[in-house]
Amino acid sequence: MFIKDYISKDFPCFSLTDSIESARSTLEDFGYTHIFIKKSHHFYGAIAKDFLYEAEGTLKDLEHQVERFAILEDNNIMDSIRLFYTFNSNVIPVINKTEKYLGYITCEDAFQDLSRYALFSESGAILTVEAPARKYSMTEIANIVESNNSKFYGGFISFMSEEVVRVTIKISNENLASIDATFDRYDYRIVEKFYSDEKTDLFKDRFGFFQKFIEI
Repeated sequence: MFIKDYISKDFPCFSLTDSIESARSTLEDFGYTHIFIKKSHHFYGAIAKDFLYEAEGTLKDLEHQVERFAILEDNNIMDSIRLFYTFNSNVIPVINKTEKYLGYITCEDAFQDLSRYALFSESGAILTVEAPARKYSMTEIANIVESNNSKFYGGFISFMSEEVVRVTIKISNENLASIDATFDRYDYRIVEKFYSDEKTDLFKDRFGFFQKFIEI
């Protein structure tokens, strides 16, 4: 799951002396949200596509719109999720430790990799349970599921404050009523539930699901 295993190299990194028109044309060919800029042979930053339609001339004229974001080649694919969300981008530049531009990864790269894992690929039930922050335990949550002969596929913290923690979990469809009752006995309140046997239902709003994931 290292970034270097997913790098594509066909999207250029522009110089500030390049024309806005050429950058705009390339961006339209690829359908990405940002172009990438290099300066003195080092990665410099990214410019969102909207700014390319507001000016003419060279990219130097848009230097004040450069955003500094990139991911190192040795990072994990999971590290890219927050960048996609924070910068509202469908493409992330990849650099090495000397800040040389190596290529890029796309949002689709991340989705395709993570969708192989049971948390996203298996059909089942999605529950959000709430507990007092002082007694929250992911181990206990998993044990409650498994003690009722259901499978625990994974989970993440979807909300946290000083008072309460909410955990969204994915489990198999067995013994759901018993699981609900056991959570109640252990003072976990079920605040959301989604039961389905169809995998396709779980992917109708994949990006919304990932937005919850990256707010950990």
